[in-house]
Amino acid sequence: MGDPKKSRKQYNRPRSPWRTDQLAQELYLLGTFGLRNKRELWKSQTQLSGVRKQARTLLAATQVVREREEKKLLDSLRRRGLVGEAATLDDILSLTVEDMLSRRLQTVVFKKGMALSPLHSRQLIVHGHITVDGRVITVPGYEVPGAEQDTVVLTGGTGKAEAAATEQAEAPAEQPAQAQ
Repeated sequence: MGDPKKSRKQYNRPRSPWRTDQLAQELYLLGTFGLRNKRELWKSQTQLSGVRKQARTLLAATQVVREREEKKLLDSLRRRGLVGEAATLDDILSLTVEDMLSRRLQTVVFKKGMALSPLHSRQLIVHGHITVDGRVITVPGYEVPGAEQDTVVLTGGTGKAEAAATEQAEAPAEQPAQAQ
């Protein structure tokens, strides 16, 4: 198990870090999800590989062990919001790193329209303007459980944060009026 006081590396670096297609894919994901550095991406990739490895070992396990452990794994992923109610082990194997990154608080805030960009959502979170289920969360990489998805709220604090959120919410309504 190890000493609980000793922190361990939570990510694995790519085996071949200088492949052109891999660099382009990493850069695209960093920009799309507003990640600070590649280490945040590698953490998500490592978490995903761990989940997929559990699913592969369950597929190879005996029927008794599989029935018992499959329910635990699926319930865990349902709570995290990664799979739906009728999911199977094949659905777990088809998960992508984008699915993992879309559960981050930073991405949820941006997708809900509370921020103008992923980097703006990161700033709102770090400055303490976002609450999840009544708690101020200041970690952009916080994984929002499926049950708490609707409780993500932009709190008052600065006029700029509220103005940006209301400005974006009103922008689609104003555009059709200008087109006429």
